[in-house]
Amino acid sequence: MPAQLVLSIDTSVAVAVALTRTDGTVLAERSSDAARLQAERLAPLLAEVLAEAGAVPQDVAKVVVGTGPAPFTGLRVGLVSAQTFALAIDAPVHGVCSLDALALQAASTLGLEPGTSVLVVTDAKRREVYWGRYSVGVDAATLVRTAGPGVALPAALVEDGTTAGAVVVGPGASLYGDVLAPSSAAVHADAVTQPDPAVLVRLASAAAARGDDLDPAPLYLRRPDAQVPGASKRATG
Repeated sequence: MPAQLVLSIDTSVAVAVALTRTDGTVLAERSSDAARLQAERLAPLLAEVLAEAGAVPQDVAKVVVGTGPAPFTGLRVGLVSAQTFALAIDAPVHGVCSLDALALQAASTLGLEPGTSVLVVTDAKRREVYWGRYSVGVDAATLVRTAGPGVALPAALVEDGTTAGAVVVGPGASLYGDVLAPSSAAVHADAVTQPDPAVLVRLASAAAARGDDLDPAPLYLRRPDAQVPGASKRATG
C-alpha cells in the first residue's frame, strides 16, 4: 500500500483513533469511552486500525493529533504516542485543537444554521470545564473560533456572558447543563461525546491549506495536579 495514509489520534476525552486517506476518507476507526485508561487502550486500538486497513506503519504519510485542552495525563498519552509513531516512520505530526473537532461535529449533527454560536465544554475536573466558542460559517462544515480555548467554572462562563445565546455541546454539557442552560440558546448534552479523529484530519488539511500553524504542542491550560514535592523544611528547636 502506498504511503498516502493519515493516522489520527485523540485522547482529550477518552481514546479515539482513525486511519484515513489524505482526502479524509476513513479506512478504519476505533474508540473507547474509558476516560482514565488512555495508556492501556491506545496501543491496541492503533494496532487494530492498521490491521483492518491492511496497512503497516510505513504506509502512513502524516500523523494528526488532538492537542486538547485536556487534563495532563490523558492528553500526554496521545501526544507522546503520536510523536513517537511519527518519529519511527519519519513522518510529520500536525496538531489540532480537540474542541474544534467537537464544534464541527456538533454543527453537522445538529444541522446548525450559519451564524449560530456554539459553545463546546469538556470536563476539566476540579468542577471546571475547558471551553471554546464558535460561529457557524456559510454551512455546518465551516466554523470560526471566536473565543477560547480556556478553562473556567461553569458559573463563571454564565456570569461573563460566554454562554449567552450559544448552543452548548460537549461532555461538559451533561455535567453542568443545569448551570449553563438558563443563559444559552440550548444545551445538547448528547450531541457529541468525544472528538472524531477523522474530523481532526479534515481540520488539519483545511488549516494547512490556509497556511495556519499546526504545532502539536499540548493545550494543558493549567499545571498538572501532581506536583514535585518541595524541599523539606528543616526542623528548628
